[in-house]
Amino acid sequence: MTLLTGARERRVRTGEVELCVAEMGDPGRPTVVLVHGYPDSKEVWSEVAERLAGHFHVVAYDVRGHGRSTAPRPLRGGFTLEKLTDDFLAVADAVSPGEPVHLVGHDWGSVQAWEFTTVRRTEGRIASFTSMSGPSLDHFGHWIAKRVQRPTPRRVGQLLGQGARSWYVYLLHTPVLPELAWRGPLGKRWPRVLERVEKVPRGDYPTASLPSDAAHGAWLYRDNVRPRLRTPRPDAHAHAPVQIITPLEDRFLSERLHEELEQWVPRLTRRTVQAGHWIPRTRPDLLASWIEEFVTSVESGRSPLAATGEHAERFGGQLVLVTGAGSGIGRATALAFAEAGARVVAVDRNAEAAARTAESSRLLGAPDAWAETADVSDEAAMEKLADKVTTEYGVVDILVNNAGIGLSGSFFDTTPEDWKKVLDVNLWGVIHGCRLFGGRMAERGQGGHIVNVASAAAYQPSRALPAYSTSKAAVLMLSECLRAELAGQGIGVTAVCPGIVNTAITSTAHFAGVDELEEKRLQKRTARLYGLRNYPPEKVARAILRAVTRDEAVVPVTPEARGARWLSRWAPGALRRLARVKPPV
Repeated sequence: MTLLTGARERRVRTGEVELCVAEMGDPGRPTVVLVHGYPDSKEVWSEVAERLAGHFHVVAYDVRGHGRSTAPRPLRGGFTLEKLTDDFLAVADAVSPGEPVHLVGHDWGSVQAWEFTTVRRTEGRIASFTSMSGPSLDHFGHWIAKRVQRPTPRRVGQLLGQGARSWYVYLLHTPVLPELAWRGPLGKRWPRVLERVEKVPRGDYPTASLPSDAAHGAWLYRDNVRPRLRTPRPDAHAHAPVQIITPLEDRFLSERLHEELEQWVPRLTRRTVQAGHWIPRTRPDLLASWIEEFVTSVESGRSPLAATGEHAERFGGQLVLVTGAGSGIGRATALAFAEAGARVVAVDRNAEAAARTAESSRLLGAPDAWAETADVSDEAAMEKLADKVTTEYGVVDILVNNAGIGLSGSFFDTTPEDWKKVLDVNLWGVIHGCRLFGGRMAERGQGGHIVNVASAAAYQPSRALPAYSTSKAAVLMLSECLRAELAGQGIGVTAVCPGIVNTAITSTAHFAGVDELEEKRLQKRTARLYGLRNYPPEKVARAILRAVTRDEAVVPVTPEARGARWLSRWAPGALRRLARVKPPV
């Protein structure tokens, strides 16, 4: 029984084998053909296929010898790339006889699809190709040859590194042993291995055909790897647009394999994802959105990946929510993600400011941007916001809890009302965001990232900022605790500590223990001092994007924030003495 819910199955004859082909969605729409890898069957695509079926005619087939497709006899010589190309053409002719298809391949499905996309006899049958976790054997062969013929320390390191990652390829070339292992203990333990090592959710995948699929699939390696790596084709140029999705935590393939891909692919779109090898199972939402965006852009004649920012490969198409997005660091961060091609939800208690940020986000390249109004300190309002965002836009991939207020004054001048206000916004606002949006990330089980904007005041004591520093220190500790709790779920947590940044928070900060006239004077003077420092919020935004890309834990941004961080760790006594100095305002 197929895991592809609601799929229509047919049998397609190609040479000596019969392929099992599953179809979903409207046949009148563009056809997307999903090709699985090793040791999988077409069911590896069930999560992605269901998400794509509402937009496309989705086709997945069991490669010969896998799932419910028959195996060639004899097995030796029955899995060559030439025969696999025959199979693809037979499927394409059956499911989309008059129109080219959009190919998507994972692992050995991608290796095959590179062949389909670079040989002349398939030209005109492929509209686009999305590759993940599987290189062209021809490109790989040239990559190896270049490093052998012109070795440098860097190239030798890359060659040795990939050689170590390819340990399983050598084992699969040994006679009989792989078959015995897969039909014996390895086949029984493989689902648990995927769950523990690759974080693949437990369920109906992989299917009961795994032992025979893996045993037959060993011939994919034996029939193709050595001949192609020794004598790679010199004309392996892609004749269709290619989107390559690189899992940065892939245990089997180095991202360096794709460094020189532009010479083979004239129309190339790059994406990266912080995940392991089996992304069709661990990141189906993200994959489906990227495939949909790429296929739609090709169909409409638009240039794929219009966003050209530094981080476009990493954040394109992801859903990013930023609180306090109406101005300052929040606005700069929302715009930076927009420039990288992310979908942006700009949240602010000022509806007009949020709308301006959303509009600017669309102009900078965000495929979608929305403005939402909410007070982060209001639990009911945040719950309503979380429900709306999840229902209308989806589960947030990246959450930036940025909204905050300033409060200065001695401890004894700070009233209980002052304490409540600053803690409600600076701490409870972060708690509400992490609980409501981070909780949905965790429930989805497909990773994500949370950024909590704290402050250098979190670890730099000050006689003038007891309440503000306390709220930000709590945010820092909350972030550290949450990072530990969510580490096993692929969700990163970063605390960003900006330092002195030229934003409007200074002109709206409350000064405890003074009258209204004196408060306005202090606000103006503080704003002037921050203006003289003139550290722009755009630099903080760039640090936030970089921190998410690198999954950093604590990020002091400005030089003074980094200096205070160093002192807090190595010379805390000096920092305490500095805290006694009366501030200039």
